[in-house]
Amino acid sequence: MTTPVAPKFKYKQQQVTKLSLDNPDTFWLNQAKLLISWHKAPTIALHYKDPTAKHFVDWFPDGKLNVCYNALDRHVIDGHGDQTALIYDSPVTFTKKLFTYSALLDNVKAFTKVLAKYGIKKGDTVVVYMPMIPETIVAMLSIVRLGAIHSVVFGGFAPKELAKRIDDCKPKLVLSATCGIEGPNKLIHYKPLLDEAISIAKYPSNHQIIFQRPQLSSILNPSSGDVDWVEALSQSANSPDVPIEILDSSDPMYLLYTSGTTGAPKGVVRSSGPHAVQLVYAMRYVYGLSPSQTLFASSDLGWQVGHSLTCYGALLNRNKTVLYEGKPVGTPDPGAFFRVISEYNVNVFFTAPTALMILRREDSDAKYRNKYDLSSCKAFFLAGERCVPEIHKWWIQYITRNHNLDKHTLPPDNSNNSGGGGNGDRFNFSSFGTNTCVSSDHWWQTESGAPLTALGLGYCHSVSEYPEIRFGSAGLPLPGVDMKIVSKKPPTHHHQKNSPNSKPEILFANPYEVGSVVLKLPLPPGNLTTLWNNDSRFYNEYFKMFPGYYSTGDTGYIDKDGYVFILSRDDDVINISAHRMSTSVVEEVAIEHPQIAECCVVPRSHEIKGQVPMVFAVPKSAISGSDLSKISSEIVHSVKSKVGAFASLYQNNVVFINKLPKTRSGKVLRKLIRNMVSAIDSSPEINPNSIAVEIPPTIDDEHFALDIWRILCLNKSKSHL
Repeated sequence: MTTPVAPKFKYKQQQVTKLSLDNPDTFWLNQAKLLISWHKAPTIALHYKDPTAKHFVDWFPDGKLNVCYNALDRHVIDGHGDQTALIYDSPVTFTKKLFTYSALLDNVKAFTKVLAKYGIKKGDTVVVYMPMIPETIVAMLSIVRLGAIHSVVFGGFAPKELAKRIDDCKPKLVLSATCGIEGPNKLIHYKPLLDEAISIAKYPSNHQIIFQRPQLSSILNPSSGDVDWVEALSQSANSPDVPIEILDSSDPMYLLYTSGTTGAPKGVVRSSGPHAVQLVYAMRYVYGLSPSQTLFASSDLGWQVGHSLTCYGALLNRNKTVLYEGKPVGTPDPGAFFRVISEYNVNVFFTAPTALMILRREDSDAKYRNKYDLSSCKAFFLAGERCVPEIHKWWIQYITRNHNLDKHTLPPDNSNNSGGGGNGDRFNFSSFGTNTCVSSDHWWQTESGAPLTALGLGYCHSVSEYPEIRFGSAGLPLPGVDMKIVSKKPPTHHHQKNSPNSKPEILFANPYEVGSVVLKLPLPPGNLTTLWNNDSRFYNEYFKMFPGYYSTGDTGYIDKDGYVFILSRDDDVINISAHRMSTSVVEEVAIEHPQIAECCVVPRSHEIKGQVPMVFAVPKSAISGSDLSKISSEIVHSVKSKVGAFASLYQNNVVFINKLPKTRSGKVLRKLIRNMVSAIDSSPEINPNSIAVEIPPTIDDEHFALDIWRILCLNKSKSHL
């Protein structure tokens, strides 16, 4: 096993991370005692039930707590009951409502009585299939208060996929609403979807408690277990409060199915104590939020960010949290996010790079951004997909209204950097003359439950101490994260393959060398502890490939100073004449074209080179055919110049489309596009009106996928003329 050279530690975050890795027991036990109120304080930080299976780890095993108590009760007891806890802002229903910590606690206590009436107790599972409304957060907290386990499924999920999740976790109860509202003219009827899911599930719930939204009333069927939400509250109003359930630190708090699942569901299990500790730590040191400050994370509650930030992280840290039922554009205009930031004096804003691309297309002249004062917002954090350098640079100038970024940007300080299109370019906010609106990319996964890499704001007293941005990077590893890059090169010793008892050799990459991103065990507190009812799959998917390490499934590299560059998923790599290249390298260059709003690159088979890149580009505006030909030629030339001729981007493989197919959380469905390209190339006969590959259940709008399918079919027909 080779060991990479450790970078020097320039920033406080790096120093703290090293301390956490050198003394994990001391470091995390101190954090647990400082950040969380325990019913029984832990005396041990780290424990392995089986020392030979270190992928199973118990953090704070002798500690006892309740996460709902930490999110609500303790703040009220400490005299903060009148502080705003939840800000509900719904432009799609023209509703704004504030909840104090006392009011939110009262709502949770009331609904806990309802859950108890229907037999929910410690260890039971409850599916939550609801929109972005306060009742969803009340439901989540109430379930946790009872020691039960919630599984929040994105509202509007297709019945077949909802049924899979119901069968996997076997809930005693399902909580839902009559509808979700995606925009002014887009109402999603939940009740028929839920009814169908219940009818096809092998293990349906006993009851379904339904919240009737004013925008849509549904007929309930008591004989099939339907219960009206408001009536249930009324019937339980005079019942005594239900005692808080005290849990072991390692008891499950919730399970969350990873987005994009097309086969058997993969339910990530989150333990109570370690998750609570990690979330408060992240709120204070990654996001730099002090209690009473305001967070706005634009993610849906059905995704991990909605759990970790909007609901639990913010409330555990006694922040004000914005629950936003709307979109970045169309509800009503591209100024929607900025209106919320300005109106509620948001201190930290979290969104996905996809939203930035949409705003670059819809508000290119900053007309809507300039309507609002964003001075309250000290930081913008980006995650969900990699933020390519061109988009990040545009965003900083757009937000700060300072268009001289190029004058303050330095090239990478090592010629061996593996990216193109500005990857690794260096920028320091302190030299830019701004004390607010710091903007940085960071990286985490559903499995991690909290950030793994970032440039943490809480380690700095001022912007002058904030680490320099390296465009294309997701920052530096955070405490507890011992990150390595496994080289794609074959190991030097091949004789070990013949030994049935030998472990596979792991060859670590040098700085700037692209490889598989892995984390050395133990994983930090708050990461997944297993997959629901599937320990063997947990091991096989995450730990079998690299013994002693967690395989993230991502490809990337680390530069000589420790900055992490997450380039793509492992299967988003193009093998061109035995030269492996991440699709993101081409994306970075293509997105630099002034006429391109966003793009996606996938591999395409090639009879000589094996694979070549194929670019799917969305123009900023309607462009004529001759101009499109010119743009595609310019993209090809730019890729050849900045990446190299080996990249083998051909003009016929630059395809222009209206929109990229995405999940409802904004992630580009790259695998779907890749599968469509493969199906078109391998099928002698194709139907342009029927996509011959499986459509992910997480897709937001199938029409965009069908548009791409038809374009590919048309291009194939033309090539045969």
